[in-house]
Amino acid sequence: MRRLTVVQLLPALHSGGVERSTLEIAQALVAAGHRAIVVSAGGRLVQPLLDSGAEHLALDIGRKSLLTLRHVASLRRLFAETGADIVHARSRLPAWLGWHALRGLPQARRPHWVTTMHGLNSPGRYSAIMASGERVICVSRTVRDYLLGHYPDTAPERLRVIPRGVDAAQFPHVARSDRRPRLAVAERHPQLAGDGPLLLLPGRGTRLKGHAHALQLLARLHADGLPARLWMPGAREPGREAYVRELERQAATLGIGAALAITEPTARIAQAYAASDLVLQLSDKPEAFGRTVLEALCVGRPVLGWNRGGVGELLAQLQPSGAVMQGDMAALVQRAKELLQSPPALPGRIPFTLQAMQRATLDVYGELAG
Repeated sequence: MRRLTVVQLLPALHSGGVERSTLEIAQALVAAGHRAIVVSAGGRLVQPLLDSGAEHLALDIGRKSLLTLRHVASLRRLFAETGADIVHARSRLPAWLGWHALRGLPQARRPHWVTTMHGLNSPGRYSAIMASGERVICVSRTVRDYLLGHYPDTAPERLRVIPRGVDAAQFPHVARSDRRPRLAVAERHPQLAGDGPLLLLPGRGTRLKGHAHALQLLARLHADGLPARLWMPGAREPGREAYVRELERQAATLGIGAALAITEPTARIAQAYAASDLVLQLSDKPEAFGRTVLEALCVGRPVLGWNRGGVGELLAQLQPSGAVMQGDMAALVQRAKELLQSPPALPGRIPFTLQAMQRATLDVYGELAG
């Protein structure tokens, strides 16, 4: 493939699955000898991006304001001056700005247009921009089906299902008998010490992540004589103080406050998986993919989650015993007991790798650019 210039558009580079995917593709582009440019409002992931050899242009293209429209001209200049071959939008407002910027370029100098549907956005004209790419990358079959269901005029041949991938080197397998990760976690969070099983629910401090379901599960396990502990890394964030207080009040009412740790995001998430006995994925809103399922299984820990969306899709393929009907708390409690008492056989190899995702995405670029 000839050397390409690829511009990725997203709101910011703070944290999250969209941001991680952006960095991973930028790294793959640079490693393959291409030029990778990312446009965003910036954030803590800018430095790792630059360290990979990619470039960053700071434009606040994710802020919902009429002033944001002024960035259309800046994007058009960027595309023209860099001779961009591919413009890849990963979020709705940046996609609209990028699309309008491309319309203002002569057809002969217009880069190819790629979009990725990372989520199950509420359908409508605003979200429809994510189905406008010459190639539309869907992060799961769930997303592809959702897109075709809500935008039936989309040509199926433009869609490419490229699941997100896990880097096995960052999530090495750890034997269940190895207690070192649990001891290390308990040293930092003493309320997680003890012989009882550890449940892990990683996720941002938002009601949609299902923290309340996890508290109910913990309370039911305690009532049944199983002294489990629950760790919810990521829920305690700036701006989420009221939500955390609500969770703490609920835990106190249920009598499980002493068996609970609600913490900031951890940079040692692989160790968190290794320290746990069961990883929970209980989002109230269907997930487009469910990367935590892959990460946990890669480390060698079973997952328990609602059988819907991308999480249900992954569990059906990799660990069917972990899928429970949405909202069925009795079934959730029973399945948790079964998985803790008799851990299931887990796949020896996770097919959804970071390298496969990077390779497939670069193949899409090459398919368009020739």
